[in-house]
Amino acid sequence: MVKKISSKKEKKKPAPAKKLTEPKQARPAPAVIPVPDLVRKPQNKTGVIKIISWNVNGIRAVSKKGFYDWLYREFPDILCLQETKAMPDQIEKDPGASVIMKHPDYHSCWASAEKKGYSGVGTISSIPPLREQIGFEKDDTERKFNSEGRLIATEYPGFEVWNVYYPNGGRGDHRVQYKLAFYEHCLNIWEDRRKKGKKLILCGDFNTAHHEIDLARPKENTKVSGFLPVERAFLDKITSMGYVDVFRKFNQDPGWYTYWDQITRARERNVGWRIDYFIVTEETMPLVKNASIQMDVPGSDHCPVVLEIEI
Repeated sequence: MVKKISSKKEKKKPAPAKKLTEPKQARPAPAVIPVPDLVRKPQNKTGVIKIISWNVNGIRAVSKKGFYDWLYREFPDILCLQETKAMPDQIEKDPGASVIMKHPDYHSCWASAEKKGYSGVGTISSIPPLREQIGFEKDDTERKFNSEGRLIATEYPGFEVWNVYYPNGGRGDHRVQYKLAFYEHCLNIWEDRRKKGKKLILCGDFNTAHHEIDLARPKENTKVSGFLPVERAFLDKITSMGYVDVFRKFNQDPGWYTYWDQITRARERNVGWRIDYFIVTEETMPLVKNASIQMDVPGSDHCPVVLEIEI
């Protein structure tokens, strides 16, 4: 039997009424400020130049830990970063780290190690540099140093900034010797620049505490790289040659550190080391206005150190 098809259209059942729901709450603002909405750097009308040095223990990691809130609060004229642990293409692709590279008020320069995720430095400045040097100039004879991406030197009107991440000697005597050779090579270049009348500002993670006041537990660390007599002797040497540890010119108190071991949660107990410095030549000291340590800034196992100069 063939079933007859009706020519009348069946009435559609009305759609069930939509259930009323509470309006969705707005999502919290992203941790990273989008590039089009970047805050512009205020114009410096004081004549004082603020330089900040910070071992960030990974630029991509610190960008997720309040780094940009800190940056826009401080707005340094020159920012020197160490242990960036990223290649330039990785920085460009990272939604946080790329903010610096695209900031309209900053010129950025990066030095990366050949080994990924290791070492690296970056210098970012609102003052256009007159000269920029990534690594040591003689690549053929100094490849053992340049391969680790530890140096950027930038020259500005009236002064030079050497942003350096000095080697850590903690992996055996061969690395201690590498570190000492690196120190001496830098010193030879600095002395040559001094002879040419350049005012030098040296900053970065020196990976050595100079005096007992510069670490919480000096007696327990006399045989540990970072406080070995042979490492400290280099700092003795340069200070005898007219290089000045600027922070100690302004502050002689104990308890001021720039690095704390993360594994032992040493920061909570302030069991630290002062191994990040601003060191200037004595002929540069008349430019110096102040030096400080920002121990309350989180995000890395190091904290920022600050130098203010006036040209």
